[in-house]
Amino acid sequence: MKFQSIIAALSGLTITLASPIVEQPERRAVVSGGNATFYGGNIGGGHCSFTTMGRIPNGMFGTAFSGQVWNHGGMCGSCLKVTRGSKSITVMVVDECPECDQKHLDLFKDGFLKLGTEAEGIIPISYEVVNCGIASPLKLVNKVGTTRWWFSMQVVNANGAVKSLEVSTNGGKTWQPTTRRDYNFFEKNTGFGTEKVSVRVTGATGKSVITHNVGVGSQTQFTAAGNI
Repeated sequence: MKFQSIIAALSGLTITLASPIVEQPERRAVVSGGNATFYGGNIGGGHCSFTTMGRIPNGMFGTAFSGQVWNHGGMCGSCLKVTRGSKSITVMVVDECPECDQKHLDLFKDGFLKLGTEAEGIIPISYEVVNCGIASPLKLVNKVGTTRWWFSMQVVNANGAVKSLEVSTNGGKTWQPTTRRDYNFFEKNTGFGTEKVSVRVTGATGKSVITHNVGVGSQTQFTAAGNI
């Protein structure tokens, strides 16, 4: 990433439709005294594994987030308002910057150039977590190899960070947890033993969306009835 070259330079100075560590920054809490660098950007190959996203939603840019607060991909899909003086942009977290500290963002180059110049290389910024403002429903994406015996699902197009993904095999009467992996999929190694499940996605804000009749076929996608 661009951040590595900056450090070197400064070292001498110091679809199917379904039926209806360090703590992460809190929503609306401003992180001040930060810095931003830039790199070429990586959506599908980024550490959030957004291979089905295609592009960042309109009006936003991409960013890699600090590895110090990665928390198994807990910030993936979050949107941040990044400010430098009178200028600001909204970015979505789609990748990890392992070498960045908590206050450092490695922005996609197009977003960085809205706040600074390529010659600057590193600029002072502040940022805060904001709602992504996505009007369409979130999507549930099954990883390649997913079956009734091995469960791996990702949430895409959410309005913010996803806190948890739970599964029910009895129509929502009871819920079973999944484990979030560093590459931003929620998994259960033994699966749930059935071809269709109900899925409850809960965002960092506490809002939940429940989707019924979700299949567990490899590489299948389902659209939820709403967003978090």
